[in-house]
Amino acid sequence: MIAEQQHVTDEWNTGAVDITAYLERIGEPRLSPSAEALHRLHRAHVRTIPFENVDVVLRSYPGLGLADIQAKLLHRRRGGYCYEHALLFAAVLERLGFTVTRYMARVEPTHPGPYTHMMLVVSVDGADYLADVGFGAGILEPMPLREDTEVDQAGWPHRLRREGSGWTLERWAGGRWEPLHAFDPIPSRPVDYEVAHHYTATHPNSPFVGKPVVMRLDQGRLRKLVGTEFVVETPEGESGRETVPPERLGETLRELDVELTQEELSALRTELGW
Repeated sequence: MIAEQQHVTDEWNTGAVDITAYLERIGEPRLSPSAEALHRLHRAHVRTIPFENVDVVLRSYPGLGLADIQAKLLHRRRGGYCYEHALLFAAVLERLGFTVTRYMARVEPTHPGPYTHMMLVVSVDGADYLADVGFGAGILEPMPLREDTEVDQAGWPHRLRREGSGWTLERWAGGRWEPLHAFDPIPSRPVDYEVAHHYTATHPNSPFVGKPVVMRLDQGRLRKLVGTEFVVETPEGESGRETVPPERLGETLRELDVELTQEELSALRTELGW
């Protein structure tokens, strides 16, 4: 098994997670560790908590402390990007008794770029699973860490391919397998995510700086707002695209389950040049 037993320590501040608030947010009861429970929690998390980077665009991101993550993801109608999702999900799983190892992945591994994506490997019922609740709302189900085992992700086939000691996550699209991200089994530490978060939230080459990216996954449909473009994708391809006018920005975000204050909405319009 790839994941090693990790005891709850102050390193990840796991004890600070509010299990009750989390389970109320995703609409699930307290579950004992099992593969079935992992699937239920993973699905509920992705379906409930949006992927979004509005705080990064507004340069108001509070950081990666669990208290700040919970204030936004659990107590407001807001979401976050990979670090926020994965840090919260990992803490919840550990408090529930799952064995979790945190990793970094390189997105679009065929192109040069840093390791900036956070994902998890969860060990339960004698098997390892890739848990990836913060990958742009693209992964609905945990993936068994077995080579070439296809998993339907809301209509999009996905698989894991072994490359040396590492793994590459691929999606079937456009008649071919498309590599999404790749990771090596080297456990990460909190400082690794602080460094990656700083790059992702501030570097001009980061895809999350300068424009909102909001994604919601439903069965057979991926809705996303990228900049001012609202796009709907299906497993067969893009099914709709429109430019969102300034007066509909708040409504569009609410449809994607992101509720901004009037001050935040006004600041976002300014960032978009409106």
